Amino acid sequence: MPVSEPPVDLWDRMRQGMAWQIPDNPQVHKARTHYLGQNNYLEALGPRSTLYLHYIVDEVERRGMPMELALLPLVESGLNPFARSSQHALGLWQIMPATGRQLGITSDWWYDGRRDLRESTAAALDYLQSLHDTLDGDWMLAIAAYNGGIGRVGRAVRANRAKGRKTDFWSLPLPRETRAYVPRLLALSSMVSDPDTWAVSLPPLANAPAFVAVPTGGQIELARAAELANIELAHLQALNPGHRRWATAPTAAELLLPPESAAHFAERLADLDADQRVNWQHYTIRNGDTLGAIARRFNTQVTLLQEVNKLNGSFIRAGKSLMIPQGGDWATSLAGRSAGQSRETDYKVRRGDSLYRIAGRFKVSIDDIIAWNALNPRGYIYPGQQLTLYVGDG
Repeated sequence: MPVSEPPVDLWDRMRQGMAWQIPDNPQVHKARTHYLGQNNYLEALGPRSTLYLHYIVDEVERRGMPMELALLPLVESGLNPFARSSQHALGLWQIMPATGRQLGITSDWWYDGRRDLRESTAAALDYLQSLHDTLDGDWMLAIAAYNGGIGRVGRAVRANRAKGRKTDFWSLPLPRETRAYVPRLLALSSMVSDPDTWAVSLPPLANAPAFVAVPTGGQIELARAAELANIELAHLQALNPGHRRWATAPTAAELLLPPESAAHFAERLADLDADQRVNWQHYTIRNGDTLGAIARRFNTQVTLLQEVNKLNGSFIRAGKSLMIPQGGDWATSLAGRSAGQSRETDYKVRRGDSLYRIAGRFKVSIDDIIAWNALNPRGYIYPGQQLTLYVGDG
């Protein structure tokens, strides 16, 4: 038999993998009405979908999991890896700090894997599979437990069973948020699987990877990496949202780059001078040392030493060690970025705001705000919307 060609469009590929029968009940209808009431919701997610959705679809398919699960990050975060909830859930999959630790996700001063596409997706899918296996192979219950917790869903199942009642999702006494959560995924699934019926406009999405992993040969400034790859810094940050600072973590070995930029990056990286690299030395504090004196001695800034060494003030103790950046060019540029460019800020859109006003207020560009938050350039922002900005202190 002839081998059929894979779909050119990612939405078509997803539709081919979808198999759930979506119930026609009031809960799903309400959720679908909510999404349809948002101006071209799925189309507005086009820029984020382009960056992240192909990888998620690949992973769901590789594991033999229901394709509908690939839409869960749309429910959780609107496909925004920088999204942070009031409960401190973070990333595309909105993973809580305790859950992240339980799943072995890396999180430190330099990097948070909950924001990283690959690490968070692996952890979330592992978790969903575990919930599915624990809850008698019921995906609806697994999704409910992802939102409301395995303990709460398990207790509801046992309580209904003890009373001789049904134990499917629709029959369980669950919190209002969880009862609304599963229908949202089902509503989105119905819109993607049958866009014509619901008059949904889906942006064209190439069924091809949006990035490749490229070795960095050690720690590197993100701004320098973007320059070497000949892409905007905001694009690099959108592909590598797990990196929380101006540089990759000391242990990081690679960055994600657009496929067309990888060779250019590798060639220019090979020619990079040693003093343009990120290098560190450990300095043992002596009697009489001050942070200011140490910063002057090593041609760096006090604010940088405080951030890197997690110092709340200027107090230091003899005998302790500090991490000091080495390399004149790098130390100077890094200190400048630390002092004036790399503070991450959460901003809630107010009534009357526009991207133009926000950009002017924080002295950043509209294009950067769009890239940092994977916004649709032709879309709108709305009061209450959370934006992530990288702004200076001055």
